[in-house]
Amino acid sequence: MKTAMVALGLALMAGQAHAISRYNPQGMTCGDVQARLREEGAVILRYNSPRTGVPLYGRYVYTPAFCEVGQHTEWKRVPTRDNPSCPVRECEYNDYTGSAIYRPGR
Repeated sequence: MKTAMVALGLALMAGQAHAISRYNPQGMTCGDVQARLREEGAVILRYNSPRTGVPLYGRYVYTPAFCEVGQHTEWKRVPTRDNPSCPVRECEYNDYTGSAIYRPGR
């Protein structure tokens, strides 16, 4: 019985760890989007491209602490109700192919 309770507790914790809110920023103000990021740390924003109308989505974060190891944040822009270019951060993988990396023999 004790093992079953521990397993259930771990399963509930794992389920909560993967939950992430989804929002349509085009129905929100830029301030609302920033507040959601500040409160939740990471959210998925789904919106239609202003140029083509194609549905787009991405995972946006409040700080780099919400990125995986080997990632950093870059500023992106999403359309909101009051700002067609609301700044948000998105995790991007580090590029280790750049010339700043030491490569012996080159």
